[in-house]
Amino acid sequence: MTRILLFTGKGGVGKTTVAAATGLRCGAAGARTLVLSTDPAHSLSDVLDTPLDSEPLAVARNVWAEQLDTTQRFEEAWGEVQAYLMRVMDWSGLDGIEAEELSIIPGLDEIFSLSDIKRYASSGSWDLVVVDCAPTAETIRLLSLPDVLSWYMDRVFPLGRRVTKLVRPLVSAVSSLPVAGDDVFRATQQFYDRLDGVRALLTDPDHASVRLVVNPERLVIAEARRTATYLSLFGYRVDAVIANRLLPSEVTDPWFKAWKEAHAEHLAAIEDGFAPVPVLRAALAPGELVGVADLLDFAEEIYGDLDAAAVLHRDEPMTVESVDGAYLLRLAMPFAERDELEVARSGDELQVRVGPYRRSLILPDALARRSVGGAQLTERGLEVSFCNDGATSGEGAP
Repeated sequence: MTRILLFTGKGGVGKTTVAAATGLRCGAAGARTLVLSTDPAHSLSDVLDTPLDSEPLAVARNVWAEQLDTTQRFEEAWGEVQAYLMRVMDWSGLDGIEAEELSIIPGLDEIFSLSDIKRYASSGSWDLVVVDCAPTAETIRLLSLPDVLSWYMDRVFPLGRRVTKLVRPLVSAVSSLPVAGDDVFRATQQFYDRLDGVRALLTDPDHASVRLVVNPERLVIAEARRTATYLSLFGYRVDAVIANRLLPSEVTDPWFKAWKEAHAEHLAAIEDGFAPVPVLRAALAPGELVGVADLLDFAEEIYGDLDAAAVLHRDEPMTVESVDGAYLLRLAMPFAERDELEVARSGDELQVRVGPYRRSLILPDALARRSVGGAQLTERGLEVSFCNDGATSGEGAP
């Protein structure tokens, strides 16, 4: 199966450069590699010094690159739904331009990105897909979409379709309001089907990993810590952290003394905080890294003797174990704080919120039949205990 590497980090940390360098190194080692940019900034073509478009273009031996064209994907996947939304907005009195703009739902470009990753990984044409993701906030939203859309399609979509069929004759008799037909619901289902299997693909520990790119700066590290927490919430595995733009040891000018001391302090914080995840290092380059030759040298500095496509660290974001006749569900929550964490039970779902992100976990049968005994945040993560009493409880709190 195709290996997938997703690179993300705060804007400006060198994420695109690291992703491109990794792809080129893997291609040079013989892997058929596609480097795919989902970042709207589209810096990938600048780093590779090659114009790119919405189809894979050969940029080096065994390496192809692409920048997603969201307009093209939009027309392919959203056309029928958009046409219906525009009819509704036209009925409400909006003019054509306003209706067209409002019919484009924010976040669609991210959905198209996910569907492209799935399509390429399933094609059999690539050994490795390297994804240059958008900055961290957009990446978290991107990777949370499969959970959110799955919840909607399982619970709301079937009900909405049934209700629409019931009210369509009545609405048509008393109003000219356009009512969605089967073609709209069919298009919506097809739109969702583009994402079917994406979550399983990207959370497969043998085939997909996230790599965080950081600089030795306090704000960058803080954002990377939050990102690690949110990624773990949704079941994604971080297998490496790349500490980029470290001051090289050759710099000895006293003017840089305080800067080097700060870098050393921040690097120690990165290595201690993210352990046992490996932290790879790259020094601040003396100039811009542009083109295949520069990027291959940069990749050698990052990975050394390592196989850049290998799984560099394994963990398990969620485990269930039996403890004294009860069950304990543990979610890895690196860097989570108690005051930003909420846990609630609703039927056969466990709802977990960390900061602004919420995930609904469908409980396995062994836990769905039991009530929540309690929840606590420990060094090992969020631990939720389930009592062996055959009942279900409404809530639990850490």
